[in-house]
Amino acid sequence: MPLAPQELRTYFITSVTASRRRLFQVERNSTLFLDILQEQRHKGRLQLHAFVIMPDHAHLLLTPASDISLEKAMQYIKGGFSFRLKSKLDIWQRSYDSRRITDGLNFERHVTYIHENPVRAKLVPEAALYAFSSAANLHDSFDPIPDHFI
Repeated sequence: MPLAPQELRTYFITSVTASRRRLFQVERNSTLFLDILQEQRHKGRLQLHAFVIMPDHAHLLLTPASDISLEKAMQYIKGGFSFRLKSKLDIWQRSYDSRRITDGLNFERHVTYIHENPVRAKLVPEAALYAFSSAANLHDSFDPIPDHFI
């Protein structure tokens, strides 16, 4: 079955750790997760438009490559992280929440939601101060808004 056209395949994703363990409170784990995201970008499996890695969950705004399903992209991300972490405990809740982005305004609202997440959680006073977020702009770690939303 062919995949939907690329312009219909940008998603807001929330993935939560198993039992809401504060796995990403450990900087090494957050760095590893960010490395996995970047690996998937560099392999051309997805575009990552915005992200935040919170202590017990992550929010991603991504577009899978045209030949990769969302499910496969998430398997690369979650499975890759779990494999490299090598924990004996469960890492992730079994599923993840996904919402398709419908237009440029919806895209921008989700970017804002993602970037403000650490502020709402009182982890930082302003979004740009949270290192494990595309709002910090510390890394070449995210892709621009897809052309079809401009």
